[in-house]
Amino acid sequence: MSNSSTAPPLIPHTVWLARGRHVGDDDAADVVRRQLQRLKDREVIDDHLEPDEDQDRDRDTGPDQDHVPVHDPRDRVFEARWRVEGTVTVRARLTLPHVPEPGTGSAASPAAEGREWILVAEAERGWDLRWPSPATVFWPEDADAGWDHVTVPGLRFRQVNPLPSDEKELRRLFRGCAQDGWSIHVVVHEAMTPDARGRLPLARMLPASLQDRVVEHRATPDQLRSVNWALLREFDFQVPRGGAVVLPTSPVADSYDVREFSVRSVFLDGSEPTELIDALCRYAASERPLPEGGQAAVTALREQWSLMTMDEELARERRLVAMYAEALEAMTKSRDLYRESADRANEALAALRESAGAAAVPGAPPLTGGSPFQRTFGRLRDATKALRPAAPTDSDQGDPPSDGVRPAEER
Repeated sequence: MSNSSTAPPLIPHTVWLARGRHVGDDDAADVVRRQLQRLKDREVIDDHLEPDEDQDRDRDTGPDQDHVPVHDPRDRVFEARWRVEGTVTVRARLTLPHVPEPGTGSAASPAAEGREWILVAEAERGWDLRWPSPATVFWPEDADAGWDHVTVPGLRFRQVNPLPSDEKELRRLFRGCAQDGWSIHVVVHEAMTPDARGRLPLARMLPASLQDRVVEHRATPDQLRSVNWALLREFDFQVPRGGAVVLPTSPVADSYDVREFSVRSVFLDGSEPTELIDALCRYAASERPLPEGGQAAVTALREQWSLMTMDEELARERRLVAMYAEALEAMTKSRDLYRESADRANEALAALRESAGAAAVPGAPPLTGGSPFQRTFGRLRDATKALRPAAPTDSDQGDPPSDGVRPAEER
């Protein structure tokens, strides 16, 4: 549990994000490049771009702005733009993180097998789960494309993932799923052994934007006890017999309530699991913290975007001109204020020196202690005392009155 009092940032309602691994003989960058060009030729997407490091540097350099890259410059980056519902623009950025060379001393990661990919898309309004999946814009939909592997080893999107029989492996698997905030993990228990239709993955019935984010775990009828034992120890809840439950991720969202995201019955007979789909949609739309690395990915999409239209380029240049003008104005004001402050300081110093010279009284003891200001004010104080009228003495107070009348005591 985190000790930080700051609440983690939430996934913006306009953002779609996913993370996985590409496993295959073909180079992942080549697969993405061919898919994007294919969709552009068919006018499915408006345009795509593979920005390089020089473009990133030129784009992020501006007045009063420190360039702090949010990704390794050796990463491969692809951008694409398309429209949904005819008018809503979607911008998406897929990153293939740099793979360290063997023997560099880097620790092995869950994504060590294959090439990891991170995909973030943002629409001009709230994301609709019925929209096409951004994953199928960058990756082909072929069953053997090899890009749909989850970062948790042994799991895949769009397929049924049988749960292991060993209880220790179960706990280890659930612990890894809890850390995978990029995906949505659901555990489904088979009340009885399903037929061929029931063994098909449920992902094919989900809304398009959920199919490449949901990881379906299947428990056989005789696994209920061991699965619930592992769920109790990792999450403190159980899956209903013949039902399903959506697993929370760490940190657990405040909006998560296992009663809201569990289903008592899932009929694996080929029919549409309406209740389960509803639970998954509500979970996807709920307020959840950004996963580890998610904030950097969203920031890169928003601040390092290169694929612009002519109007967007013009607007960007105008913003840069305005930024330079504001920076120049701030520098000019700062220079004027500094000059004004320097003039006032010189005037004050001249006045102080003039006062010190006028206060030099002959015979006044020199002031050797204290600061120059204290010595100056000391001389002023002594000079003021020398100019005051003399106070009457006791002898003056005892002189007889001028009329010659003697006091009563003498008479």
